[in-house]
Amino acid sequence: MRSYRRHRLLVPALLCALAVLAARPAAAGKDPGSASGAGTGPATGLSAEVVRLYEEAAVATQQYEAGRREAEDQRAEAQRAEALLDTQRRHIALLHEDLGRIARAQYRSSGGLPVAAHMILADSPEGLMRGQHAFSQADLAVNNAISKNKRAEARLAADEARAAAQWQALEKRNIQLAGLQADIEQKLETARSELQGQADAAVAAGACRGAVRLDQPETGFTDGDWVAPVETYELSASYGSGGARWSNRHTGQDFAVPIGTPVRAVGAGRVVKVSCGGPFGMEIVLKHAGGYYTQYAHLASLAVDQGERVSPGQWIGQSGTTGNSTGPHLHFEARVTPESGSAVNPVSWLSARGVSL
Repeated sequence: MRSYRRHRLLVPALLCALAVLAARPAAAGKDPGSASGAGTGPATGLSAEVVRLYEEAAVATQQYEAGRREAEDQRAEAQRAEALLDTQRRHIALLHEDLGRIARAQYRSSGGLPVAAHMILADSPEGLMRGQHAFSQADLAVNNAISKNKRAEARLAADEARAAAQWQALEKRNIQLAGLQADIEQKLETARSELQGQADAAVAAGACRGAVRLDQPETGFTDGDWVAPVETYELSASYGSGGARWSNRHTGQDFAVPIGTPVRAVGAGRVVKVSCGGPFGMEIVLKHAGGYYTQYAHLASLAVDQGERVSPGQWIGQSGTTGNSTGPHLHFEARVTPESGSAVNPVSWLSARGVSL
């Protein structure tokens, strides 16, 4: 009976122990630098926020650039309109001169008397007819000149008002777009700073947060077997370059990009390494067909776990400045082994696969 009671007490104790063991992190028995599963919580939300703001900033920039091009087109149109307005002004000035000439001609032909007075003083029917005809012609010329002048002045005023309204609307729109762009950039900068702070903490602890599962962002990559690791970039430190930052020669190609920029798998492959810590900070290594490997280092966020298959152009992480880094950039290597020391020129390697940087 006592033995039965002991067994009854032992079962709940074993269940509790199993629950405690199950609650421990999955990475407890793994390499401390390896990923520990899909990311959740604030890190996931922050990465998503950076991606969203990254895309919004790109859209706002496109809209602002479109507005700037439209302003340039409008400026050229305004210059053409100004030339037409100058022509109209000269035409109005000529009409004013015509009115002056008609008035002066009437004065000279009538000897200072009105045309009607000459008609009354005519000494023959022929003279009366000539006077009436002259009066009609003079009146018609004056009326035509006045009408042309009024129409020209009305067109000039309308054109000037329309040009001013277009300029005001365009200027207002560009100011709004510039403000929107600045607001998004400010929010993005704040989110990038927080993302980098979390990444630095993970690297300092030597334990990655795990893959952050997010929808693939829009990309301008064309379909193909191989792509560049980032979409928009400036090339910085090149393969084989020297300097105090490296113990030997630089082993990869650096892409200068802001923190949080989506990083892409250059080709189909399998994730053979995901780690944090060391000179490369947060890094990913992929294995490709033909025995080649590619490395993506100094990241701020991971979007894949070790062992996963990836496709060309798939988003695998976000750029950062973790590890031995002097500023935000992606360090990209092409290797013949998964470890450092076997790098080949990544620019030539990508060029041989149809990707020009």
